[in-house]
Amino acid sequence: EKKRIALANKETLVCAGDIVMRRARECGAEIVPVDSEHSAIFQCLTGREGELHKILLTGSGGPFRGWTREQTRDVTPEMAVRHPNWSMGAKISVDSATMMNKGLEFIEAMHLFGMDIDRIKVLIQRESKIHSMVEFEDGSVMAHLGASDMRIPIQYAFSYPERWSTPAPRVDFREIAQLTFGAPDMESFRCLKLAEIAGKQGGTLPCVLNAANEVAVDAFLHDACTFTGIADVVEACMDEHDCQKVVSFEQLA
Repeated sequence: EKKRIALANKETLVCAGDIVMRRARECGAEIVPVDSEHSAIFQCLTGREGELHKILLTGSGGPFRGWTREQTRDVTPEMAVRHPNWSMGAKISVDSATMMNKGLEFIEAMHLFGMDIDRIKVLIQRESKIHSMVEFEDGSVMAHLGASDMRIPIQYAFSYPERWSTPAPRVDFREIAQLTFGAPDMESFRCLKLAEIAGKQGGTLPCVLNAANEVAVDAFLHDACTFTGIADVVEACMDEHDCQKVVSFEQLA
């Protein structure tokens, strides 16, 4: 009987994706993602993996979308935890505000779907109704749309390949005025750029990115670090790190 892992966090693959994906293959385990974006990609790809050209990883842009780096200098923890579309815990809300959350998802998608980092693009989708999209070799694009409700991807991880009746509200597209798109601002939200750099280099660098971010966000929530200082801390730790190939879980502890 095939084993199934419903993967509900990003950090596992960000830090140890090379090992985890290899071991999953070796023991015949099927990983079904719970994260809404990766669940969306998984659903769009089912049975079509060999036809994939590009992954379009969507995100709302967080509460400070459109702000310059200068404007975010005085952001407080109270401001950062107020996400416009999702109700989340403090840490992940701050990650969404800095766009580190999207950076971690970027690295996770590399491992989950075996994609080169240059074939994954982050796309701002402000209303959070399109949870991600995939572009196929023939230029066709398939999108996954639905309510901003985590019960849907959580349930699908258990029901796959079947679909059960949802407890979540259904989207009435007649009530959606528009769907808007844009490119992320990697200069103002440097955490996303740092995650892309870590993903490209690989090895132990993504683990350092994640660990440094954990410490910096905790400091920010306790008024010991500024909002823009989070990226400064992460970048400094990455610059100091002697990147190595990942060979064991113990190496990452």
